[in-house]
Amino acid sequence: MQEHLRSEVIVGGGPRRPRTIAGADVAYDDDRGRCFAAVVVTSVPGMKVVEQVTAESAVAFPYAAGLLAFREGPPLLAAFAKLHRRPGVIIFDAHGIAHPRRFGLASHLGYLLDVPSIGCAKSIFVGKPLKLNEQAGSTAALIDAGECVGAAVRTRTGVRPVYVSPGHRVGRRRAVELVLHAVTRYRIPEPLRLAGILARRCKREASTAPRA
Repeated sequence: MQEHLRSEVIVGGGPRRPRTIAGADVAYDDDRGRCFAAVVVTSVPGMKVVEQVTAESAVAFPYAAGLLAFREGPPLLAAFAKLHRRPGVIIFDAHGIAHPRRFGLASHLGYLLDVPSIGCAKSIFVGKPLKLNEQAGSTAALIDAGECVGAAVRTRTGVRPVYVSPGHRVGRRRAVELVLHAVTRYRIPEPLRLAGILARRCKREASTAPRA
């Protein structure tokens, strides 16, 4: 499926002035075999929450490197279906084209939702970054098999970078610009940081609820 659909990915363009940016993340309760997807939509500018939704489901697909969309896609799509308005762009805690088949979760879900999407991961999956300066806002191309698949991005001076790659309907440079635009005081862009907090909160609340 990934090999077939990767030709549908559009790496280019992207909204110049989106009114909203969404972050999407998933938390897991391994003891119960449950997962909790969260989507937080923030305003631009200001990064204030305008909408947030969650979805809980059983973990229906095992973890396998490169196949994260098949594990996290269903609960995330269930959460997105609850939104009242489409976000201008979505940032996923995952990779886009920085993937062995150039079709990571951010590309897969961006394509299915037909919304500009960006992968913003905390670690490298494929590729090697060029030299990155310590100053906030610095970027370095992420190269895999001779191809630029994204960038290492320093969101805070002296803090570990994040790894940004286009998902769908966003170019490489614009993906980096949008991620940096969404950064406030933290390493992780604010919509994505808030989605992670919300997903973990749902997990905690569910873990303290009585078992059926």
